[in-house]
Amino acid sequence: MPRRICIVSPGNLSSNPRLVKEADALHGAGYEVTAIACDYTDALKRFDDEIESGAPWKIIRLPRYKSERYLTAVARPVARALSASGLPVPVPLATNAYGGPANALRHAALDVKADLYIAHYVPALPAAAAAARRHRAMLGFDAEDFHSGEGTDDLVENFQAKLVTRIERACLPACACMTAASPLIGKAYAARYGVNPRTVLNVFPKTMAVTGDLGSVGRREPGGLAAYWFSQMIGPDRGLQDFIQAMARAKARVTLDVRGSDRWGHGDTLMALARAKGVAERVRLLPTAAPDEMVRLAATYDLGLSLEIGNSENKRICLSNKSFTYLLAGLPVMMSDTPAQRALAMDLGEAAALVSLADPDGMARVLDGFAASPVALANAKAAASRLADQRYNWEVEQKALVEEVDAAFERHAER
Repeated sequence: MPRRICIVSPGNLSSNPRLVKEADALHGAGYEVTAIACDYTDALKRFDDEIESGAPWKIIRLPRYKSERYLTAVARPVARALSASGLPVPVPLATNAYGGPANALRHAALDVKADLYIAHYVPALPAAAAAARRHRAMLGFDAEDFHSGEGTDDLVENFQAKLVTRIERACLPACACMTAASPLIGKAYAARYGVNPRTVLNVFPKTMAVTGDLGSVGRREPGGLAAYWFSQMIGPDRGLQDFIQAMARAKARVTLDVRGSDRWGHGDTLMALARAKGVAERVRLLPTAAPDEMVRLAATYDLGLSLEIGNSENKRICLSNKSFTYLLAGLPVMMSDTPAQRALAMDLGEAAALVSLADPDGMARVLDGFAASPVALANAKAAASRLADQRYNWEVEQKALVEEVDAAFERHAER
């Protein structure tokens, strides 16, 4: 009988491509995989349907529980009062105060009998831990971010980070295996909790690389440069304001396409800035698209943007999937100078341009340099494609994931 793995994650399937890649890799390694995810966002359901129709592993999709919000509303002030008085916050209370579909995930995970439960994100961690205890199974955790380091000087975010720390400190030492999406995230978890995560970068399969006619999504103007940024949501503090400042100062006619949901109106704020800087006709907001379309859509541009602000510990040490998407699409990456991206830029060489968001003139010079030298841009694109083919792809990186899980089962069998 194959060993059974249950992956537990909040959010829609299509909002977590890392879960899908993980499930595919573990299924391919011979494990029987069940994934528990939520079915909350209507705009993503058709993408979730596509994933489910092609997945060779089992998927359980949970509807939104209205009670979750009420539990959070009740639990949060109680947890805050305990924290302010210096008393420990019980883990169930911290879980409800943190928010999200923790209870829905817990009930679903308890109903799935597995040998290993792997949690993604904070609400899933207590759920997976509870299921592992009930079924006398192993617990695992995949850290795409350094969750207890996501707080800033904002009081609300700092309290949220305290809740995360309480949950992680209770659960992570019990993990039989753990992975992290960047080397520095792994080091941060090791320093805080004494765990030993294996780095598994958030890269993508080489099969997603594009060949043939790419179409004309990206706009190129004579002597110009087509830049691209994407995310699930267009939000504040993503470095795009700084890029628009640099666009306005560049001599070249740089265009910028921004892809993602503008649910909160931050795209409108970007367009207002673009109008104020006189570049509005060169900035476009594009709708969300399926995860498996991201590489193809990026491939029609000249330059990909990964502009982390670095206003929290997590932002300074994370590596988003944007950079690796751009590489697979054959694009050089403009990266903000955070510790994690600085280290990656050293490995990427001419496929990366490291910039300071506080220096729009310096960013403009980088843009002008690419626009003025087609040879340099072509070399940077070739370097990006070469790096994606040889190193930064899921065919390479999934080996680390499978090895980490295999080793956990071997250690468990020796007990």
